[in-house]
Amino acid sequence: MAQELDWGSLPFGYVKTDYNVRCYYRDGKWGPIEVSDSDTINIHMAATALHYGQEIFEGLKAFRGVDGKIRIFRLEENAKRMRSSAEGLLMQPLPEDIFREMCLKVVKLNERFVPPYGTGASLYIRPLEIGLSPRVGVKEADEYLFLMLVTPVGPYFKGGFQNTNICIMRGYDRVAPLGTGRFKCGGNYAASLASGKKAHDLGYSAVLFLDPKEKKYLDECGPANFYAIKDGKYITPASDSILPSITNMSLMDLCADMGIPVERRHITVDELESVSEAAACGTAAVCSPIGEIDDLDTGRKYVISKDGKPGPVTTEFYNRLNAIRLGECEDTHGWNTIVE
Repeated sequence: MAQELDWGSLPFGYVKTDYNVRCYYRDGKWGPIEVSDSDTINIHMAATALHYGQEIFEGLKAFRGVDGKIRIFRLEENAKRMRSSAEGLLMQPLPEDIFREMCLKVVKLNERFVPPYGTGASLYIRPLEIGLSPRVGVKEADEYLFLMLVTPVGPYFKGGFQNTNICIMRGYDRVAPLGTGRFKCGGNYAASLASGKKAHDLGYSAVLFLDPKEKKYLDECGPANFYAIKDGKYITPASDSILPSITNMSLMDLCADMGIPVERRHITVDELESVSEAAACGTAAVCSPIGEIDDLDTGRKYVISKDGKPGPVTTEFYNRLNAIRLGECEDTHGWNTIVE
């Protein structure tokens, strides 16, 4: 089946692969890693995952490089972030060494689904943890399932690396102040569905949310972090309600390599008038350059790209990060894990 896939035309969706790997937390300890060829799970109808949202997940990718080797990008950071999410939702954190072992195992087991170099496609890895214990009262579980599935996904930019337009809508919040925004849990994404659909229906690629407390500062950009280039500096919002993006972290490291100053701070909506580039950044796209930001409440339009093309800094970010993930240049930061 893998040999029959049209790698360049794959969507960002689910394609059944050969195996997934699972690990259960029971009786106060994590058990052995199990291999399964089933794409379903059997859980109690009163499981805390279903009733009280004890569910967290991650997203990372494996790439076949120019040398034929398979590389997983920054899995240690995903392991750390998932541990933070587990602690935030009072779930049992998976030890980072088990996370690493499961990553390597699930990619190796599904090696034939890692797309060839040059196709723009990759193998998406989705770690998932859910609470299993049946509860009717609001209480955390004492049993958990940690699962990793993989699926090949196509290139994010089907028509080439290009700008999209996004919008601001003050009638929606992604998360509450001091809530779960900094954790990668399903509830945050459920809360963004209505505004995301409305934006898509209006022809925008995403919503740029404002801070949920004062509605004065830029927050997250739909399912991704936001950054801009202003006066030669890389600026990105500082907020306790933003998911710490591993891509954003990586771009800030690249800024150090490129001699670009970084400012993580509050950014007002009005500042959009004076930025030379802006983009959403995340695992799926790396950088999704923004051409225009429309404030649907005030009617103001912030034209970021004057020539309709992605900016030079964002283009350099995109090319550099992809080159590192594909083994086309030296991995000076040690971000890649080779699958042997």
